[in-house]
Formats: sequence, structure tokens, C-alpha cells
Amino acid sequence: MYGRRHRSRWLIAVPVVVIVLLVGVWLGGHPSWMPEPVRSTFVAQTGDDKLINQVLGLLQNDYYRKVSRTQLVNSGLAAAVASLNDPYSHYYDPADYQTFQNQDTNPHLSGIGIDIDPVARGLRVQDVFAGSPAAKAGLTTGDVIVAVGNTSLANRSVNFSASLIKGKAGTKVTLTVQHGRQLRRVTVVRANLVVPVAASRMLHFHGVPLGYVRLTSFAVGSGQEVRQQVEKVLHAGARGIILDLRDNGGGLVAEAVNIASIFISNGTILSTDGRAQPRQVYLAKGNAIAPTIPTVVLVNQNTASAAEIVTGALKDRGRAKVVGTHTYGKGVFQEIQPLANGGALDFTVGEYFTPNGQNLGGGGVRRGPGITPNVYASTPPNARTDTALTVAEKTVAAELR
Repeated sequence: MYGRRHRSRWLIAVPVVVIVLLVGVWLGGHPSWMPEPVRSTFVAQTGDDKLINQVLGLLQNDYYRKVSRTQLVNSGLAAAVASLNDPYSHYYDPADYQTFQNQDTNPHLSGIGIDIDPVARGLRVQDVFAGSPAAKAGLTTGDVIVAVGNTSLANRSVNFSASLIKGKAGTKVTLTVQHGRQLRRVTVVRANLVVPVAASRMLHFHGVPLGYVRLTSFAVGSGQEVRQQVEKVLHAGARGIILDLRDNGGGLVAEAVNIASIFISNGTILSTDGRAQPRQVYLAKGNAIAPTIPTVVLVNQNTASAAEIVTGALKDRGRAKVVGTHTYGKGVFQEIQPLANGGALDFTVGEYFTPNGQNLGGGGVRRGPGITPNVYASTPPNARTDTALTVAEKTVAAELR
């Protein structure tokens, strides 16, 4: 009786075991179908995984002082990315990534509403935004902020100088401002400002009305902001456009396409190619301004990435002349991939090419020659007037004669 019952159980168990084995084999080839706890238990670790876990375990358990496994992982990932010797690739731990997502991508001094350039004496005011605290205090384009409080800004980094001016809304900051040869002290009340990444104004060169549009970064919505500013100056009677991309470090490729499409009605804006990505051609989106409106792109050595994409497209397609110096020379683009720990990997995934097939870099992530301007012009650091802008005005005005 016992033997017959035992044999019956065995006969039932055989197909069950076979089914379990088959399911196990199948799941082994499809680990993504398993729940995370099961997957981490049953999916075999590689030799590298075991080595990494062994080292982390030894440091966490046996190191002479207590260490955080999370900090070890974050430091290790950062070091791994740094070993690529790629200045454009970064690992963000969860805290840094949160800061990155929340930070204001607009480089203006949003505390008082000015756009600045570093000079030896301090910070030169490139633009003052209407209605801002700086405008109310009487700051004007060309002023140089030489001190904040009792701290001189001479030969200081732009980040240090800017940090002294920024502050909590409602607080006061005292600036020493040089206008020509005159020095004056002004007190400005800081405010919370939404400073646009694009701004415009009308210029006149020997009686010719021109539209000046400055763009500081290629953030979300930049294309629409630039289009609004271009339409604004055209409506005001501008007969030509100066697009100022000096000191613009770039940003989103999609916004570069949007901005180039303001001036180019159809055809190629750029193409990209990557090891894990198929070659892609980006085309103009239509609804461009009239091709008879002459355009100049104003650049310098800090014009990079997406700003170079726009410059290269307008130059290659014969839509604009380029005035300034050689641009930065970046020929690669990055993407950001969020990670399971709440951090992110910002890393180089491919190269981009202008409509003529030119890559602006020096091969891979190396800095290259950039874009050669049609007309060379630069503004010396201590110049009282923006000489490069004057050359741009002359260049675009000449197209109207």
C-alpha cells in the first residue's frame, strides 16, 4: 500500500518538475519578466558584478571606520565616467541630479535683471531688462560693476562676482559702477525675476533700422521666444536681423532646429550619427521669415554646441553671414539617462554634422576648429563700446544696399 502511494506521488511530481525546469530555463533567458526581488536572486552575477560586490562588502564591513555603501557606489560611478576623459560626460548622484533639474538654466543675474560679461575690472553690463531692479537703479549697457559692497571684483571669476550680486528677494546690494571715467555707488533691491532667455531691441546704423536679438541658452521654449523677438523687431520696422549667440554654450538640439527654422524654410539643419543610434537628419520645420531679410550671426569662442548648430546651418545654407571669432569647436552631443538610484548619467552618444557634412570638433570629444566667421571681429575686454556688434551692424546693413 505504501509503495503504490509513493509511486503515484512520484509519477505526479515528474511532470511538475519538468514544467518548473522549463519555466526556469525560459525565465533565465528572459530575466526582465521576473519581479525585481526574484530577478536579483536568480539572475546570475557576472564576474565583474561579484568582484564589485566583494570589494564594496569588504569596505563596508571591515574598513577601519564606518563608510556608506551608497557613497562608495556614487564615487565609483563618478570615477568610472571621469576615466573616459570626456569633458562633456558626467555622473550625477541623486542629490546633484535633483539640483540639476531644479536649477535655473538661464545664466542671467536674475536677482537684479542684467546680462553680463566678465572683464578685468569686474562685470560689464551687456543688457538691462526692462522693469528690473537694475533698470530702476539706472544701470545701462556698457556700465562696469567694479565692486559689490566693499569687495572689489577686479580679476575675480564671474561665478564669484555673480554670487555676490545674487541674493534673496527684498534684500539690498550696493554696487560700485563705472560709467566711462565716472564711478558711482548704487543700491539695488533684489527681486524674484523670470528673465527670458531671448531679448531684443532696435538698432540704427546710419539710419538703417536693424533688429538685434540675443539668445543666452537653448532651453525648453527658446525657439518660441526667439521667434517672438524676431517678429517683434520686424513689426517695429527692422530691415535686417542680428542674432547674437556670443557666450551661448548651447543646450537642446530640438531647440536649435526650431531656431534655425525661423530663418531656413526647408532642407537640412543638421545630421547626427552615433554608435548605438542610426544616422538621423533634422529638417527645417517651415514658416520661416522672408529670405530677403538679411541676417548676421554674431559669435565668439564661447559659442558652442547647439549655438554652433544654428550658426553652421545658417552659414552652410547661405542664409546668414557669421561675424566674430572662431566658435568653440564642439562636435558631439549628449543625452541624459535617469538611473534606478535617482541619479542620472549625462554622456556623449554621438556626433553632429552641419548641412555641408562638417563636424566642428577635433575628432571625438576633442575640441576642434569650430566655425570660421565670414568677417572677423571681437570686442576687447576693456572696450567701452561693443566693437564686434558695430561690425555686425555694418555687415548686415551692407546687404541692404
